[in-house]
Amino acid sequence: MNDERAVEGLDHLQAAAIEMISAARAFLDVMEEVVTDRDSVASVVSAVGSVAQGAARAARASASPPAGEGAGDGPDDGPVQHIRVS
Repeated sequence: MNDERAVEGLDHLQAAAIEMISAARAFLDVMEEVVTDRDSVASVVSAVGSVAQGAARAARASASPPAGEGAGDGPDDGPVQHIRVS
C-alpha cells in the first residue's frame, strides 16, 4: 500500500467527519428553534398524531377483509384461500 494514498484517504475521512459534525450542528440549531417555539411543537405533535391515526386506520382496514370476501370453510375465514395440493 502506498503511504501517500493512505495519508490522502485519511485526509478525506477527516474532512468528511468535519462536514458531518457541521451538518449535525446545523440540524441541532434548527431543532432547538423548533423546540423552543410552542407553535412549532404543536404543529409537529399534530402532524405525528395525524400520521399515527392514519396508520391505525390502515392497520384496522388490512386486518378485516372487505365485505363479501373471505368467506371460507375454516375457523379464520380470512381472505386467504387454502388449497390442498397432494
